Amino acid sequence: MKKAMLLAFSILVGNCFISYAQDKTRYYSLEDIIGISQDQSPDALIARQTFRSSYWDFRSYQASNLPALTFTSTLPNINQSVTSQSINGVQSYASYQGISARANLGLTQKIGITGGTVSINSSLDAQHNANQPDSILSTPFLSNPINIVLNQPLFTYNAYRWDRKIKPLKYSIARKKYLEDIEQISITATNYFFALLQAQVEKKISITNLSNYDTLYRIAKGRYQLGKIAENDLLQLELSYLKAQAQVENADLALDNAQFRLKSYLRIQDTLRIVLLPPANVKFFKINPTEAVALAIENSSNALDFKKRLLEGASAVNQAKTEGRFDANIYAVIGLNKTASTIPEAYKNPGDERQVSLGLTIPIVDWGVARGRINVAQSQMEIIKNGVEQDSIDFQQNVYLKVIQFNMQQNQLMIAAKSDTVARKSYEVTKGRYLIGKINSILDLNNAQIETDNSQKNYYYALQTFWRSYYEIRKMTLYDFTKDKPIEFDLKNFK
Repeated sequence: MKKAMLLAFSILVGNCFISYAQDKTRYYSLEDIIGISQDQSPDALIARQTFRSSYWDFRSYQASNLPALTFTSTLPNINQSVTSQSINGVQSYASYQGISARANLGLTQKIGITGGTVSINSSLDAQHNANQPDSILSTPFLSNPINIVLNQPLFTYNAYRWDRKIKPLKYSIARKKYLEDIEQISITATNYFFALLQAQVEKKISITNLSNYDTLYRIAKGRYQLGKIAENDLLQLELSYLKAQAQVENADLALDNAQFRLKSYLRIQDTLRIVLLPPANVKFFKINPTEAVALAIENSSNALDFKKRLLEGASAVNQAKTEGRFDANIYAVIGLNKTASTIPEAYKNPGDERQVSLGLTIPIVDWGVARGRINVAQSQMEIIKNGVEQDSIDFQQNVYLKVIQFNMQQNQLMIAAKSDTVARKSYEVTKGRYLIGKINSILDLNNAQIETDNSQKNYYYALQTFWRSYYEIRKMTLYDFTKDKPIEFDLKNFK
């Protein structure tokens, strides 16, 4: 008997625990939703990977400007072929069998200012001809203990010089773009938050309306039986009661849909119900539009992007003017070398090696090809200048108007809150007068109900507009006005 009672008690407790787990609810504020979305939403993952790609691209660029140490070799190169040879002035063909090897260690450095390269090398060459006795091939080794090579174009397009201007700018844009993406996630999360919050409010409104119309309809049936109201009023109340039932079902569906969309964006995979807490104690403050525009120019990626577009256009013009025109190239080598029969001998008392050459490219007739490229590049540059100028004006104007709109939100939200309070009181008065029979028009009651519902919804729309405007301004200026400092992030998370 005791075992049976214990088993029954265990089952009861287990069922209660399962029921509690199923009914468990998570409560989130707007700050909670934004924090989760910035950490694990799909947009956050994409933003992090996009910036990480830009980060390592810039690191690769920086590394490409550092000296590069390379070792190259052919160990060995076996050659068995028929070659042409000259003996006592007589040309003939003979078979050749040989083995050669080469090893080279070089340190190369780009010269960003001039667009050239300089390298320091050390190499050793060895060869063996199987068709000749060793006595004939007395110096099979050639050493270059050290040589310095300069390769310097004089008038050609210098990509290194333009990269030194554009690449760091692109990286700075990527950093600011990442911060803007994070603020855009805040805007998106705010929209999802208020979409679910509105669905919760509409669900609550629909249940309240159903309860009110249920009470009114039952009272109206009694009055109709006493002959105090017309049949049309009773039918209107019955219709309102049926509509209220349908609104509850529609509100349930809208609530499930909004909750599913929010969970999907936050990548929450459990089945727990989410209940959102409306933002309370909103701290209102004003933003100076002129200061906001100045902060946007200083901090946003748009201003840097304008500068990048102008530099890229100037680079294209410079490339068109230099390529295909008069060009010269200096190639100079200075170092030491020696041939010997053994490797140790190849490094004793090496002789000097010098080589200098100047290459020229002089176009005589190109039928206007170069001039055409220059004119095209210059026309594109003018288009870029005009586009940048117009985009800059539009950007500054947009920031200014957004700040004006944000500064209006305090008054708008207060009006919405007051309207909600007035509408509620008006409905309660109308409902009370209808219950005591001082008014018989069901139309007045329905209008009061509609005004109450709309006023409550409008309050939350105004609240949503306030927060969305705030995060939009943060995105445009990359400035936290509540803490009075620029928005930044820790680069260590991306290394």
